[in-house]
Amino acid sequence: MATCCIATNTSNFGKWQDELKCSILSYLETVNLDNEGKWRRVVVNDVMKLFANALNVYDVSFDVGDDESLAEDKKSTHSIIDSQVDCDDVIDDVNVSSIVDEIKNGKLKTRELEAKFGHSSAVTIRRRYIEDVTSKSLENLPFVNYDYSIVNGACCENVIGFMPIPTGIAGPLLINNEVMYIPLSTTEGALIASTSRGCRAVTESGGIKSFVIKDGMTRAPVVKFPTITEAFKLKTWIEEEKNFIELKKVFESTSRFAILNKITCDMEGVYIYIRFEASTGDAMGMNMVSKAVHTAMEYVQKFFPNMIIQSLSGNQCVDKKASAINWINGRGKSVVSEAIIKADIVKSVLKTNVDSMVELAKSKLLIGTSTTMTIGGWNAHAANIVAALFLATGQDAAQIVSSSMCLTQMEKTASGDLYISCTMKCIEVGTVGGGTILSPQKNCLRLLNCEGSNIQEPSSNAKKLATVICSTVLAGELSLMAAQCSDDLVRSHLKLNRSSIALSSVPSLNVPINLKNNTNKEDRNNKNLLSEGSSMSSAVVHLNRTVKKFDLKCSNIL
Repeated sequence: MATCCIATNTSNFGKWQDELKCSILSYLETVNLDNEGKWRRVVVNDVMKLFANALNVYDVSFDVGDDESLAEDKKSTHSIIDSQVDCDDVIDDVNVSSIVDEIKNGKLKTRELEAKFGHSSAVTIRRRYIEDVTSKSLENLPFVNYDYSIVNGACCENVIGFMPIPTGIAGPLLINNEVMYIPLSTTEGALIASTSRGCRAVTESGGIKSFVIKDGMTRAPVVKFPTITEAFKLKTWIEEEKNFIELKKVFESTSRFAILNKITCDMEGVYIYIRFEASTGDAMGMNMVSKAVHTAMEYVQKFFPNMIIQSLSGNQCVDKKASAINWINGRGKSVVSEAIIKADIVKSVLKTNVDSMVELAKSKLLIGTSTTMTIGGWNAHAANIVAALFLATGQDAAQIVSSSMCLTQMEKTASGDLYISCTMKCIEVGTVGGGTILSPQKNCLRLLNCEGSNIQEPSSNAKKLATVICSTVLAGELSLMAAQCSDDLVRSHLKLNRSSIALSSVPSLNVPINLKNNTNKEDRNNKNLLSEGSSMSSAVVHLNRTVKKFDLKCSNIL
C-alpha cells in the first residue's frame, strides 16, 4: 500500500491546524438538529469540507507513493502524516441512502460492497442497510478505528463492526523457568482473579514444567468402493511402506512446512476412513493439511479409479468435537504440565490443605467425571482458560470443545506437598494464520513471546503457546479446586461476577463521553487534534469521536 504524506510550507505549519480547530468548534454551535438523526452525517460531511478548505488555504500538498519514490526535497519537508491508510472514498448520507436502496432492490449484493466502495465504507453501508431492514439500532456495536482490510477474505464476511471483549492479565506465572503474564479475554467475573491466585501458588512454589509430547494435525477423508474386496485392497496398499513413502512426497510437495507423520486406515464395510497426520510448523494447520490431503487423494485415485471420494473430511479427523480418538491418539499439540505446590502455600495462598485437595480431585475429577462418561472431562474448568486464551490470541473458537479436553491429577508427595499435573492431548493452536493476523490478537501473542512463525525452529512458537495454555489451565484448576474445598466459590462469584452498575446509565461504545462537561484531558486532546506526528486516520477517528460527543450532548438536551 502507498504511503500518504502531508507537506506544507514551514511558515504555515501549525496555522492550518489551529484554523481548522476553531472552524470546527464554531460550526458545532450552529448545527440544526432533526428528529431522525440525519444531522449526524451532515456534520461529518461539513467538517470534512472544513478540513479540505483548511488544506487549500494553507497550500498543504499530498504525496502518495512508496517512500523510496518520493523526491528528496519532498522527503525533507515537515510531515504530520507518514502511515499506511485505507483510502476509502468519503461517502455522504445521500450516497449511503441510495446505495442501501440498490441493495434492497436487488441491484447490489452486500458481499460486493468492499470491492466497490472500500472496506471501511462497506461496513458503514452494510450497517445502515441492516438497521433499515431490521429497524434495530447498531449503535452499541463499535465499528470505527479498525483495520477491515485484513479481515475481509481472511477472518469474516459481511462485516458490520467488531465485538470488544474485556481482556485482563493473569500472573506472573513461571513456566519452564520463564516468567509469563497471561492475557485472558473473558466476560466471566472472578475467572482471572482466581487464575492469578493459582499462578501465585505455582510461581511461589518453583513454577511449572510443561512439554509438548506429540505434534500432529489430522484430516481424514472418507472414500467408498463398490465392494469390500476393492476397499481392502486400498487399505493394504496404503499400509505398504513403499506406497507411504510416495504419498509422503506428494503430500509434502504442497507446503514447505507440512511433514506427514503417518496414515491410518479404518475400514467400515465399503467405506475407508484415511486419517492423515502431519506437523504443520507454527500454523494450526487445518488448511495446510486439507490442501495436502486433497493432492494426495488425487494421486491415490490414479491407482484406484473405482474409488469415490465422498468428502475430504469423514469426521474421523476429528475436528471441533470432543472424541475418544483425539483423546487417545492426540490431535494438534499433546501437552503435559506439572507442578509441586508446597503445603504451606496451599494453606496460606489457596486457603485449604493438601489432603482436601487430593480427596476432591479423586471424588470430583476422576470418579464424578467417569460416572457421566464425559470424554476428556476429568478436570474442573479447563474450558474456561482455553476459551479465554483462544479469544485473546486469535485461535479458532470452535476448537475450544476439543482443545479443552484435560485430565487433572493430584497426589500428596512423600514430603507432604501437593503434586498436580494436567494432560491435554488435543490443543489445536497456531501463531500464524487465522485470527492471529489481527493486531490485538497478535499483540497478545507478542506478550507471550510466541508471535508469528519461527523460521529457525518451525513449530516452536505454536508449541510454546500450547504449553502456556496447559500451564495456565493447571493454575486455574488449582485455584478453583481450592475454592471448592474452602467453600469460597460462591462468595467470590457473588463479589466479582455480579455488576452493581445501572446498565441504563452506561453510554454507547460509539458515544463515549459528554462534550458539555469537557475535562482537562479532553481539552488536551482537542489541542492535539492534528498535531505533529498524528496520522490522517487518527484525525478522522478523533473527528468521529467529537461528533459522537456532540450527539450525546444533543440527546441530553432533547
